[in-house]
Amino acid sequence: MDFLSNSRFKGIEKFDKKVWLSSPTMHGDEQRWVDEAIQTNWVSTVGQNINVVEEQAASIIGRPCAVALSAGTAALHLAIRLAGEKLYGSAMPNHGVLEGKKVFASDMTFDATVNPVCYEGGELVFIDTEYDSWNMDPVALEKAFQLYPDVRLIVVAHLYGTPGKVEEIRRIADEHGALIVEDAAESFGSTYKVEPGSALEKKLGKTGDIQTGCFGDISIISFNGNKIITGSSGGMLFCDDKADADKVRKWSTQAREAAAWYQHEELGYNYRMSNIIAGVVRGQLPYLSEHIEQKREIYRRYKEGLKDLPVSMNPIPSNTVPNYWLSCMLVEEGSMAPFVRGEKDELWKSESGKSSPGEILGALSFFGAEGRPIWKPMHMQPIYRTSSFITTEGNGRGRSNAYISGSGVDVGADIFRRGLCLPSDNKMTVEQQDRVIEIIHRCFQ
Repeated sequence: MDFLSNSRFKGIEKFDKKVWLSSPTMHGDEQRWVDEAIQTNWVSTVGQNINVVEEQAASIIGRPCAVALSAGTAALHLAIRLAGEKLYGSAMPNHGVLEGKKVFASDMTFDATVNPVCYEGGELVFIDTEYDSWNMDPVALEKAFQLYPDVRLIVVAHLYGTPGKVEEIRRIADEHGALIVEDAAESFGSTYKVEPGSALEKKLGKTGDIQTGCFGDISIISFNGNKIITGSSGGMLFCDDKADADKVRKWSTQAREAAAWYQHEELGYNYRMSNIIAGVVRGQLPYLSEHIEQKREIYRRYKEGLKDLPVSMNPIPSNTVPNYWLSCMLVEEGSMAPFVRGEKDELWKSESGKSSPGEILGALSFFGAEGRPIWKPMHMQPIYRTSSFITTEGNGRGRSNAYISGSGVDVGADIFRRGLCLPSDNKMTVEQQDRVIEIIHRCFQ
């Protein structure tokens, strides 16, 4: 659609330079450590940069052990394999440690959260989302254990930088003897308040605003190019046991044994972070608090600038302090203009006083700003349409037919349908953000 020819957008000019969703923000320190790695010839998967970022990341998060890996996905894979071996023992090289085992997982997330379960042969059971934080619903998780009481592994993600209901999820996991793999890829720097005397304090041994990355038996973060701290790629795995960390280091370097020749007794991977990538991360880490503050201001300006529209921002529970990685918006049901999505295409229609994610994203893109749909829930993805999906009502598949009247509760699908991610780049100027806000207003005219 040519939005310039639409009278609603009269006077709006295209951006001179693209306004990104969330692009890397470099400070110059990154070059220093990359240059040092090159000058000292430590350009492989060993070097001082790797050692330093492991120590610094462990200190920031508050975990004893950190292992630097090539991607957040690699970290998730090794976290899930480690958890699987703890629960079920090792597997033959041509088999996964989760074969024949069901695993509960966040539903509304990027597929990197859940795919490693399949790498290890597991069967995914997706747990619906709740409106309070847009994360895993503990009530639905309880329902899942009623249906599948033998499950012993839960994979939990913190969406868009906002922590989920950690206390309830941790309690449920402990009651059922389950381990948690915590995907904090998007939430580096976010905190959840642990109250004195709570079960979570007894588990962690500390109270106050505790960083995400502390709440899983094994946890990970991502340094992907769009994350709040980046190495262009890379990830980090956190755990409490040095033996576990050393096991992950071994797996990540093709599981080489301590022999003068290449000897292998376990299946391994080429998953270790390079010293070059670690140099970029090393230069970025001192700016975490600054990046979070910039993202917080972006969220605050959106909330203020859009308060007169029939929309709401992604929720911030009172016991959390997110890193505000992405600012997101939800259109009120009564103000949704006609809008449908297929597998790869969508169709939307303008309607006075109403709008839709499709129209808003189309308008932003036309004028040169990058937005994004909310993560499409995993239970709706073609690859996982036969996987189990649990809501607060129980089984979320086939809830109604000619003989059964079901409510059709599906929170993740609703947020996906009505939500969108707004341009959240911390280099976006106030003037640019004001224009984004104005474009959104025009969509509702």
